[in-house]
Amino acid sequence: MENGVMMQYFEWNLPNDGALWRRLKGDASHLRQVGVTSVWIPPAYKADEQQDEGYATYDLYDLGEFDQKGTVRTKYGTRAELQEAIAELHRCGISVYLDAVMNHKTGADYTERFTVREVDPSDREHLLSGPYEIEGCTGFDFPGRGDRYSGFKWHWYHFSGTDLNAANGKKGIYLIQGEGKAWSEGVDDENGNYDFLMFNDLDFDHPDVVAEMERWGVWVARELDLDGMRLDALKHIEDRFIAGFMDAVRRERGEAFYAVGEYWKDGFEALEKYLDVVGHKVNLFDVPLHYKLFEASQKGRDYDLTNLLDQTLVTVYPTLAVTFVDNHDSQRGSSLESQVKAWFKPLAYGLILLMKEGYPCVFFGDYYGTGGQPSPHRVILDILLDARRRFAHGEQKEYFDHPNTVGFTRLGDGEHPGSGLAALLSNGEDGEKRMEVGQAHKGEQWVEITGSFPGEQIAVGDDGRAIFRVHGGKLAVWVPKG
Repeated sequence: MENGVMMQYFEWNLPNDGALWRRLKGDASHLRQVGVTSVWIPPAYKADEQQDEGYATYDLYDLGEFDQKGTVRTKYGTRAELQEAIAELHRCGISVYLDAVMNHKTGADYTERFTVREVDPSDREHLLSGPYEIEGCTGFDFPGRGDRYSGFKWHWYHFSGTDLNAANGKKGIYLIQGEGKAWSEGVDDENGNYDFLMFNDLDFDHPDVVAEMERWGVWVARELDLDGMRLDALKHIEDRFIAGFMDAVRRERGEAFYAVGEYWKDGFEALEKYLDVVGHKVNLFDVPLHYKLFEASQKGRDYDLTNLLDQTLVTVYPTLAVTFVDNHDSQRGSSLESQVKAWFKPLAYGLILLMKEGYPCVFFGDYYGTGGQPSPHRVILDILLDARRRFAHGEQKEYFDHPNTVGFTRLGDGEHPGSGLAALLSNGEDGEKRMEVGQAHKGEQWVEITGSFPGEQIAVGDDGRAIFRVHGGKLAVWVPKG
């Protein structure tokens, strides 16, 4: 969708009040009004406890419908409330992407005994012990749901590893032993092999596991009338499975069924390799760009802005890149904390929302706030979202030619009368840059919309160029005067 905008509609610190689906339903028309075209919703299925955000997955088929783990609803509400929210979003023309957590399971219904070998957490290919028997929390029969939707029951042999010996309480990383048991090869090579992340690690080399997870993907996409998925923890999941999983879901839902994956790696090369291996069947979050934004916010004027877009997905694979500033993983207090500093957030969002390439994702925490505290960025985000709809059209010209002041322009197009813009970012002193906005705009007066230059107008010359200004450490967005 042209100028589409995704919103991640949650953050880590939401209250356990079961109200998120109702809030989302009530917010649908507003989201559409401000230009949001898709919503990434959190894991919507039963976790090991009600207060969990959904990543400690227990039962993928329980969408807040069955009395399990001491609750019917999830942290976010009931299945009925979720379906009502999705229906309202669709009525408003907003697509819905479910967060699919397929790497692991936890909250077992009973323990089982089986043979393992302990491995070194920093090098999972290095065995620390010979084979011995443990008692693992690996039995799942879902007593509250029974065989509804799926009769599949999970046992130790459906997992490749686990993290607890329930017999003595010892935590570790245990490689489960048995015929064909090994860490998957199509995973990231961090820590020797990064197949294992947490809890009970699904064995995606087991044909029954692959078949069941594909069945679930088709089921949940149909039951919730999903438009796509956000795929969690991709660097820990066998890459061949992901390619096959998307094929299976798209056979049911159509080739337009969307997928964006979280492959949390700073280095561009690893993401490029992954895209090739899965045949470009998923988009990826532009983690390299996120870390550049984070570093720029930390270093201030010492960061060379000419390098801001180098070796990023949005530059090399623009149609496969989901650009973002922060999310639940990077926000303060999270395990991957790398939160972009507040002063730089307007600049970062100005970049991803107004540039031509990439599918930008706005974080709930940046728009609505975190921990119950309102966000200071909502005003500028509303301005930028409005600018994306009205002005961010046409060809792009880039001016990343100064370490402290960079910019780009959009020339506008005939399909959007009055469109076109000039954006500048400064991490140092006040700056200015002569930039082209196109001869179609010659003689026009342009104004700045973020509030940096109230009342000031800039005239576009007969050559379609003008000198645009930005204050130090700020974002400036100039557009044709209406």
